[in-house]
Parts: sequence; structure tokens; C-alpha cells
Amino acid sequence: MAPHIDAGPVASPPDGGWGWVVVFGAFISIGFAYAFPKGIAIFYKEIQDFFDTSYSEIAWVSSIMLATTYGAGPISSILVNRYGSRPVVILGGLLCGIGMVSAAFCTSILQLYICVGFITGLGLALNLQPSVIIIGRYFLKRRPIANGLAMAGSPVMLCTLAPLNQFLFDNYGWRGSFLILGAILLHCCVAGALFRPISAGKASIKTQSIEEGKEVLKDVSKDALEMDSPTNIPKETKTEEEEEKSCCEKVNKYLDFSLFKHRGFLIYLIGNVLMFLGFFAPIVFLAPYAKHIGIDEYSAAFLLSILAIVDMIARPITGIVANSKWVRPRIQYFFSFSIAFNGACHLLCPLASGYTGLVIYSVFFGLAFGMVCAMLFETLMDLVGATRFTSAVGLVTIAECCTILLGPPIGGMLIDTFGDYKYMFIKCGAVMVLAGTFLFIMNYYNYHMVAKEEKEKKAKEEDPKPVRTENEGRNNWNKEQVQDGPELEPLREEQEGLKKEANGTNEV
Repeated sequence: MAPHIDAGPVASPPDGGWGWVVVFGAFISIGFAYAFPKGIAIFYKEIQDFFDTSYSEIAWVSSIMLATTYGAGPISSILVNRYGSRPVVILGGLLCGIGMVSAAFCTSILQLYICVGFITGLGLALNLQPSVIIIGRYFLKRRPIANGLAMAGSPVMLCTLAPLNQFLFDNYGWRGSFLILGAILLHCCVAGALFRPISAGKASIKTQSIEEGKEVLKDVSKDALEMDSPTNIPKETKTEEEEEKSCCEKVNKYLDFSLFKHRGFLIYLIGNVLMFLGFFAPIVFLAPYAKHIGIDEYSAAFLLSILAIVDMIARPITGIVANSKWVRPRIQYFFSFSIAFNGACHLLCPLASGYTGLVIYSVFFGLAFGMVCAMLFETLMDLVGATRFTSAVGLVTIAECCTILLGPPIGGMLIDTFGDYKYMFIKCGAVMVLAGTFLFIMNYYNYHMVAKEEKEKKAKEEDPKPVRTENEGRNNWNKEQVQDGPELEPLREEQEGLKKEANGTNEV
């Protein structure tokens, strides 16, 4: 791949135009990245019977896929900063296709972990991060709406994949279905081709001139060093120090570790890490739970479609509400409420008896899930800004991958231990209510501290007291010298006497 020519700080976001085509491409790539790990759960019951595995063992397939998708965030961010979004998404689409085609020939659950979990998960990671990043570069004022539309790709894909996967399984089995799904995932390459860099022509001219200027400065600096340095020893020490600095600068260029000193970022990180412990398990086990209580296969798959349809409607509406003048200044509160609402749905799920109850649960779950997903990255960009967003996404996703990896297997372990799904739903609900409450309280504290710091900053800028005190200090020092004259008369007389004696000796 050729080095990326990015306009980053050079070009301002156009807030429209080709940006809506980019949103469409992100709609496809984000849709596959989020929906595919959930939609593939349709095959779990049959794969579990085929390999004779437990609930927790089959749950590791989705867990490894989701954890790789999130954990490979820093790698994806580095590649985007180096080469741009377009080639990274195309590479991700190829990896997704290779992973699913390879999975069709697996003969053990361990091979499924590698092919579906790791290879396909890595491909989805290379689709997710660049799509989110490029929307932030194309939009500023309309960014919440653009993010909401792009995130709507997840429910649309899930709504399509759930019945499609059941149809493919009935006609081709799970191996043939994996072959067809591998071909479908290659459409991510087409989506990546739409991610055109902003004002590439202008950027290339400016980067070429900057590089030429740097080369000239390097030549001049080398000549100056050769003229000034008497020995070669200081040169070696300088080059070693420069190499150490350059390594640190390169790492910090791709991943800004100074974000860990950012109060708002740390609050967001802790809350999200806790939230993801119960975020994905209910979706992974929804269809198997419906089959477990005696609901037929197509009706069980249709529950995911209902969830996806409501999710699809909720995301753009949430984006519009979040962009309003009443919500956007305090969007972190809205995000905290969405997480707690999501957890409340899971806590009430065990009360649902029969298919009608699960349909009602799927409607409310889809609403809550869409609200969280629509604001997941918008709230992070609101905290750290667009310039540090790339590094922030990479650091957040690698921290979240631990709880994402453990969430579904812990849920499966609870099902294996108690033989009932309700403990899994209660665990996920309690964790998410706790995460929402934590974020609400800490965001209140953060907003209070930010307002206090802004007031202090304005007070320092407007109040000219430091200048006055310096002038007053000088005047007081002069006054003290004048006022202290009578007290110091004996010392002055002695000094005058010494001066006279010295003058007398000089005269002699």
C-alpha cells in the first residue's frame, strides 16, 4: 500500500457533498462489523450439536470475534493514520471473506475460533475503525446525524442476516452457509472504495512542498553540524537521543497516551469497559433462548429481525435528538440514561413468558440498543475532539476487548451451571444499570469541574492583578528605602567615616 496523503488538519469538513456517499459506505461496513457477530448466532445451536460442545464453549466464537474486532482497534487506527481509510477497509473485506470461507472446512471448534473468531474478527476491525474515523473528517455540524445514519447499518444488516442465515442453513447447511457469507462479506471492499480522502490534490501539493523544505533544512543542518562539531563523540550522543525521541514521537503520533490524563476520557473508558460486560450476551443468546423454550426456528430468528427493525428506527432518531440544542450540550447524560435503560430491559426479560413477551422485550431492547450505539462514538468525540479521536478510539477498543471477550462466555457459564437463561439476563442487566449510574454521576462531576476550570481561566484572563502587584511591589520597595532612612543613620555615618579615612590615605 502506498503512503496515505491525508488532508487531516489542512482541509475543513465539508458537512455534505461526497460525505453522504461516505456515510453510505460506512453504513455497509459498520453494519457488517456490528451485525455479523450477532447474526451468526443463528447457527450456534446446530454447531453445538455437531461438535458436541457446551453453551460457554460455543459462546467463545462470538466472544473471540467481538474481542478481536475491538482489540485490534489500535492496529486499525495506526493503519488509517499511515495509509488512509480506503485501503484499510478493502483489506478488512478480504480478510472477512477468507475467514468465513476457511471456516466452512473446519473440523473442530478450535478451528472455528481461529477462522471465524480471529481472522474474520480482524477483518471486521479493519472495517469498523476507518468507517467511524472518516465520518469525523467529513462532518462537523451534522456529525451526530451522519453517525446515526451510518450506525443504522447494524440493525439493517441484522434484520437481513437473521432470516437469511436461517434460510441458508435450511438449504445448504452451516458449511455451505459460511461459504456464501464469505462471498457476501466481500462487499466491504466495495464500501471501502467509496472512502475518498478529502481534497487529496491540495494535500499532495502541500505535503510535497513541506517534504522539500524538510530536505533542504536537513542538508543545511548537516553542514552546520559538520562545521561546528570538533569531535565525533557529541554526534553519537545526539543521534542516540534523537533516535529515542523519534521512537517515542512515532508511537505517540499513532496512539496518544496523554489521553490517560484526560478526566473525561477516563470516565468514558471505565464506564464503557463495565458496560460491555453485559452488552452483547443478550443478543447472542436471544435466538437460542427462544428455541430452548419451544419456539420454532423461524420465529426465533424473527425476534432478531424485530430487534433490528426497532434499532434501525431508533438510531437516526437518536442522532437527531442528540444534535438538538437542548441535548447536545449535555449529551453525556443522555448516553448514561441509554445504558441504564438498556440494563433495565434485561432485568425485566425473565418476566416475559411465551413468544408475545419476548416480542415486547425485543422491541424495548432494540430501542435501548439503538440509543446506545448511535451515541457510542459521538460522546467520545464530544469529550476528546476530532483531532485526538483516532487515538481515543484505538485505546478505548483495546481496553474494551477484555470485557467483550468475557461477557458471552460468562453468560454461557451461568446457563450451563443453573440450566436457566434468566440468570444470564439478570447479570447483564445489573452490570449495565451499574455502568449507566456510574457514568451519570461521574459526568455530572466532570461537567461541574469543567465549568469551574473555565471560570478560573476567564478570571485570570480578565483580572490584571498580577501586573498591578509587580508595579506596587517596585514602588513599595523604593518607599521602604526612603522610609527606613532614620533607622539606618548610624550605619550610614560609619560608612561615611570609612570613606573619609580612605580618602585621607589616598591624599597622603
